Amino acid sequence: MKGKFITFEGSECSGKSTQSKLLYEYLLEKKYKVVFLREPGGTKVSEAIRDILLDNRNKSITRETELLLYMASRSQTVSEVIRPALEAGKIVVCDRFLDSTLVYQGYGLGIDIKLIKSLGRFVTDGVNPDLTILLDLPLEKALNGIHREKDRIENRSFQYHRKVKNGYLKLARQEPKRIKIVKLVENKFVTQKKIRELVGKIL
Repeated sequence: MKGKFITFEGSECSGKSTQSKLLYEYLLEKKYKVVFLREPGGTKVSEAIRDILLDNRNKSITRETELLLYMASRSQTVSEVIRPALEAGKIVVCDRFLDSTLVYQGYGLGIDIKLIKSLGRFVTDGVNPDLTILLDLPLEKALNGIHREKDRIENRSFQYHRKVKNGYLKLARQEPKRIKIVKLVENKFVTQKKIRELVGKIL
């Protein structure tokens, strides 16, 4: 495909939303054709699934249901938004993608990693990120930075989120060419400068 696919990953409150939006705005200023979205979300169906997944009232959701809902949302987003944009030569900036499922439902909940990868290949239809920015912030600081009502995933134990964080670091060691760790600093523009340098290498 002619376009470039850039994803942002990280633990809860690690700055993904802020940094991905800053990059999107920067690319727009540079006159690139760019699409921005979040996961789960990005389409009417995917946003509805997001509401189900994050609602604290849905405590009875099993880990299997959770996995399949994330994958269903992703399939819809790839089909409706991501693949058409990449085929049209656009840059797609996405807040989370398949790596999130590998760490949250795989390393976090204990679902078989090979199964998740197999389902991932099916729902993404061969669409893979060209670059993944993994934002690194101490876990205690990240979780203490949530100053609103926590959603269903954020409410999980510290031990769960530690597994997620370690899962991300393991993925980064496995795919160092694609996944680039960027340490978050107090000045968000200093962090953004590092991200833009990494993005510049693939554009």
